[in-house]
Amino acid sequence: GLLLLTCQDRDMEILGALLAGSFIGAVLGFVGAGGAMLSVPILMYLFDFEPKLATTAALAVVFLAALSGAIPKARKKQILYRDAFVISGIGLITNFGFASIAQHLPDSLITTGFAGVLILAGASMLRPPRLEEYKRMPISILIVMSLLIGSMTGLFGIGGGFLAIPVLVLFFGTPQAIAAGTSLLIIALNSLISFVGHRALWSDVQWHIPIFMAGAAIVIAQLASHFSGKTSPVVLRKAFAYLLFAISLFTLVKTWI
Repeated sequence: GLLLLTCQDRDMEILGALLAGSFIGAVLGFVGAGGAMLSVPILMYLFDFEPKLATTAALAVVFLAALSGAIPKARKKQILYRDAFVISGIGLITNFGFASIAQHLPDSLITTGFAGVLILAGASMLRPPRLEEYKRMPISILIVMSLLIGSMTGLFGIGGGFLAIPVLVLFFGTPQAIAAGTSLLIIALNSLISFVGHRALWSDVQWHIPIFMAGAAIVIAQLASHFSGKTSPVVLRKAFAYLLFAISLFTLVKTWI
């Protein structure tokens, strides 16, 4: 009887992981960012992962989903490889550094910082860059932004796509479609680097859940990005921003109350 119950629990977990992955994939495909921002709270609050293990597992999900999204962009020649490697390369210092110390930080610090990043991301979604208003960014700002993206990936398991896209548009004067493709490669590179930095925690993760999440996210992200042209980007960004605000509020309440 106990074995049957365990099998049923495992089946429910797998079904939940597939549904969660489909949701993450839809957001990645339609919005072009935000996969990790959903993966971490889903793993913590639906599957009872500890914050450190949730960020480790989310990095694997986001790496696979971003890589699968980047492949069709590469075929369309919508990736600036040099720019992606510059941003990832500069961010490598903070990314790997923070990933290595993440396991020693208190959970409350990780969840509170994560909630703060969600608020920042939501605000950036509500104020998309108006291309004609901006001049090119100075190199010092590019370095700061690259280090910031690296820090977020290392600490919170977030790919930083919501920061990478404006950096590319403003600093490199990149068209939006190419910025999105390049951002996906940056997210994939950063997630992989940080995942290696989290290697001390690999053995503690229940891998079947993130693997099924990643599989569903990859399939649905491909479908969603195919149909994303038929939906209003402004409505999608607004809806996603309010979702991030709600998750950040929930995260703060769970952490401190």
